[in-house]
Amino acid sequence: MLTTKKSINPYYYGVYQIMNRLLWDMKIESWLSRKKLRSLKDKYPEQKAVILCNGPSLLKTDFSLLEGVFTFGLNKINLLFDKNNFRPSCVVAVNEFVIEQNAEYYNHTDIPIFINSIGRSLIKFRPNVTFLHHCAQYKFAQDCSISINTGPTVTFTALELAFHMGFSEVALVGCDHNFVTKGISNAIVLSEEKDENHFDPNYFAGGVRWQLPDIAASECYYILANTIFTENKRKVFNATDGGKLEIFPRIALEEFLHG
Repeated sequence: MLTTKKSINPYYYGVYQIMNRLLWDMKIESWLSRKKLRSLKDKYPEQKAVILCNGPSLLKTDFSLLEGVFTFGLNKINLLFDKNNFRPSCVVAVNEFVIEQNAEYYNHTDIPIFINSIGRSLIKFRPNVTFLHHCAQYKFAQDCSISINTGPTVTFTALELAFHMGFSEVALVGCDHNFVTKGISNAIVLSEEKDENHFDPNYFAGGVRWQLPDIAASECYYILANTIFTENKRKVFNATDGGKLEIFPRIALEEFLHG
């Protein structure tokens, strides 16, 4: 819903952002996560990475092509693990409902995970966990070691991390950019018995809370990401089989990896 406040108060906004950051910096997890993020800065120059989005088309992916490729799994990518032997290089999750619902997996996996710091009370801090601090500035974090903007979709966060790590070319798969469920953007709703919007029918199912997507805002953030990559002579491609995302140039996954 739109705010009902009558004025724009930059002082309130600025003080809130500073206090939010200071409170996070009082946690040991903040400093240790920043140290880990700094160690990853530009670690993979001139290399390619693939971001595994969670649309139904993800199941059309030939995962054998991804052997030896750095991959970012998103949110509940672990629901894919009973379907094949593929495992991503890391997992990224920033939405509070996803973190709450998938906390058991995040707390037991050995795969490196990047988690929004709002999930600190739910996720045990250990060597493979890196917390990300969200700041609401409309920016693309080229350096993620202090704060990021999570944007309206976790895919944006993954793009920030890919840029931070130095990847020169990034491809999206499973980014359908289209949802069967309709409603007010960002509204919090209860899921149906089965999920038709993601690659697994149990993704958001059985009456759990989830947040309706904001397609328009996602496109604004994708344009921002594409601009930053392009200005730095890097590239983002859409290797999704189908879907409605046309902001990034399309390419077949095999061509992206071996072309």
